[in-house]
Amino acid sequence: MDYVKAFIVGGLICVIGQILIDKTKLTSARILVFFVIAGCILGGLGLYGKLVEFAGAGAAVPLPGFGYVLARGVKEEVDAHGFLGVLTGGFKSMAAGVTAAVLFSFLASLAFSPKEK
Repeated sequence: MDYVKAFIVGGLICVIGQILIDKTKLTSARILVFFVIAGCILGGLGLYGKLVEFAGAGAAVPLPGFGYVLARGVKEEVDAHGFLGVLTGGFKSMAAGVTAAVLFSFLASLAFSPKEK
């Protein structure tokens, strides 16, 4: 049942993105930023955490999940270290994910050669 919930929630996030692409003049980059900001705001309000508990990776893996983890990291660091946590919380919470993205991108660049279209 967990897989079904993750599929439905992740699919709905993708449907929202596709509707924004098809029905608005927003660029893909702006839609991606919108998703990260929406996840950050919903995470800060405590709403996105409930969605992650319900859907697991279906809510945590897409871009709103990135914003949610940023907001959660900032909130935890502010509670632990005060105002300095605003500057350090996002970096601490996303360090592993960003490092993995850079590492795998580097490995992919070694394995494949880009071609001009």
